[in-house]
Amino acid sequence: MEKTFLLEIITPEKRFFTGEVESLIIPAVDGSYGVQAGHEPIVTAIEPGEARYKVDGVWYTAVVTQGFAEIMSDYAVVLVSTAERPEDIDEARARRAKERAEERLRQHVSKQQYFRSKAALARATARLHGSSHRK
Repeated sequence: MEKTFLLEIITPEKRFFTGEVESLIIPAVDGSYGVQAGHEPIVTAIEPGEARYKVDGVWYTAVVTQGFAEIMSDYAVVLVSTAERPEDIDEARARRAKERAEERLRQHVSKQQYFRSKAALARATARLHGSSHRK
């Protein structure tokens, strides 16, 4: 049996997941970041994408947006703006959001609006990618 550690995935609205896991893969700013029990302590920024965690040999996916993760040797907490299961994503709605964000980016608006549009595009792209992995 693999060693486990406690994982919490938390959004402002709810605790998305709390439980013992064998492994965790998170979308960090510099690429995917893998975590197992006994990991060195670290804090890292989370980018929109897919977080994956392994429970009893089975991998589960959560589509997450920006946030932070604190990793300790026996505990990891992932604090993100949103977290969704792939089967809960409305693919048509995510596609429309992606199209709106792409259109706003083409309009050459203010820097603030540019960064908001980039974030919206990243969220929509992550949701679309995650929805394609429904079980």
